[in-house]
Amino acid sequence: MKSCLIVDDSRVVRKVAGRIVQDLQFNVTEAGDGSDALSSCRDNMPDAILLDWNMPVMNGLDFLRALRREPGGSKPVVVFCSTENDAEHIGEAMRSGANEFIMKPFDADIIHSKFAEVGLV
Repeated sequence: MKSCLIVDDSRVVRKVAGRIVQDLQFNVTEAGDGSDALSSCRDNMPDAILLDWNMPVMNGLDFLRALRREPGGSKPVVVFCSTENDAEHIGEAMRSGANEFIMKPFDADIIHSKFAEVGLV
């Protein structure tokens, strides 16, 4: 079974996204900020990461850049999931190594379609 790390400082968002991703047959782990997410990836690199932008300690963009420098860090498919949805932010995310970008709020259909676009489902 594939694995997905959900990184968001909102526990509610992590739980909602977790249920959606579990329904897509993924094992789910969670992290509340980029620093915890990086530690989680060092322990067990996931197949996919659903990533928020604005978080305390380490934001999503800094996490993504650090992840891509880690051994095996090019492997996970990273889908940014954020309210930061202007062209500048999306472009910066993609240049930093994101595979896809979805806007909050999201639903199961949006996550499913983005995961399908990047070959996860």
